[in-house]
Amino acid sequence: MALEVISEIQKDFEFTITKILIDGNTELEEKYGEQVPVILINNQPHDFFRVDPERFRLAISEL
Repeated sequence: MALEVISEIQKDFEFTITKILIDGNTELEEKYGEQVPVILINNQPHDFFRVDPERFRLAISEL
């Protein structure tokens, strides 16, 4: 669901979506555990589980 929300917002802003699966990646599993999906903006955590579209739009527009 998070990917759907972000994909819709991507139509209005120019940014790249990179999907990374953490299964089998010990470092990422330890770092994020049950917080997946984790949404990062410029490699910094922005949201966990769900995306607030307005908050995400604001963060992207401020880049």
